[in-house]
Amino acid sequence: MSPPKNAFTPLYVPITNIQASDIQLRPEYLAVFKHANIEPGHLITLDDLPSLSDISTKLPPENTKWILVDHNALQGQLGKVYSGRVAGVIDHHDDEGKVPTRTGDEPRIIEKSGSCTSLIVNYCRPTWDAFSTSALCSLDAAAVKRWDAAVAQLGLASILVDTANLQDENKTTEHDREAVEYLEAKIMLCPQSSTSFDRTKFYEEINAAKKNIGGLQLQDILRKDYKQWDQNGLKLGISSVVKHIDFLQQKASDEANTGQASEAFLTALETFAKDRELDMYTLMTTSTSSEGKFQREILVWAFNANAVTAAKTFAANCADELGLEDWHGSSSVADATRGEGQWRKVWWQRQVQHSRKRVAPLLREAMI
Repeated sequence: MSPPKNAFTPLYVPITNIQASDIQLRPEYLAVFKHANIEPGHLITLDDLPSLSDISTKLPPENTKWILVDHNALQGQLGKVYSGRVAGVIDHHDDEGKVPTRTGDEPRIIEKSGSCTSLIVNYCRPTWDAFSTSALCSLDAAAVKRWDAAVAQLGLASILVDTANLQDENKTTEHDREAVEYLEAKIMLCPQSSTSFDRTKFYEEINAAKKNIGGLQLQDILRKDYKQWDQNGLKLGISSVVKHIDFLQQKASDEANTGQASEAFLTALETFAKDRELDMYTLMTTSTSSEGKFQREILVWAFNANAVTAAKTFAANCADELGLEDWHGSSSVADATRGEGQWRKVWWQRQVQHSRKRVAPLLREAMI
């Protein structure tokens, strides 16, 4: 709506990089939408793009430029068609070197922060403030403040979840604290929201919704927070799940209607990986122990010789940094082969400060 001067086009289209049907897999989206006066149907998703079979003719690459948010390498089918048209980025992951070093009037922001939304908020602050000031001159002031507060809650939700309400010292940065202060000021300027807003209660509501995945099918749980990379001819996929492996095994057993929980679980993982033609699949889980302690598990499954070599290299090189410790669950899940030329291992990851943001680059390095 308000492009920078001399930008490539007056039209920016915000595409949520998922299928429209996948919105239902994210209960945290639905929880925050009601605070932001948004409905799922308002989002522009991959379904709104031309079909993959003719996307390059209906949406020619030379007529587009792409600004990446919360990732800095365009992957999948979009990456095959448009990777050469990336024109900017705002991201908090390790720089994969896919975005041009000079992006002109478009942002090239790749910095450490607990939440990518913090970088977005801080980058957009001048334009947002200008919008609000302009609107106050021509529109009802109360309405403008309501709109500002709604957008602020949309941004605040992801920052608080990503940083555990700014309490995770391993993730929270000054970018996050600055963005939260700015967003909360927007909320408090609105009389309707200021009287009822409580940051901790808001965080707990959204975080509880994010963890409420019991009603999802296992395959949907695995793809809910899934990312994929091509590295040196190998395809890597990583699922992040907010429940422990025992929960997932029970889910697999219930769905397969069998008492062989570990077998049902492994079959589900293998199906998920084969459907995506992966060479290596990784499952990362987070949960809370009975003593209330935050914990992580990590499962790595390599499906061919080259991937096995990479997986073993990862295990050897990263054991200390990640605090990899033998997992003492089902032996058939923890450490076994399944099919010729495969290799699988499960660990407790005791250095819990390292999320997929760190584990994914380590896995990709092992695949070089």
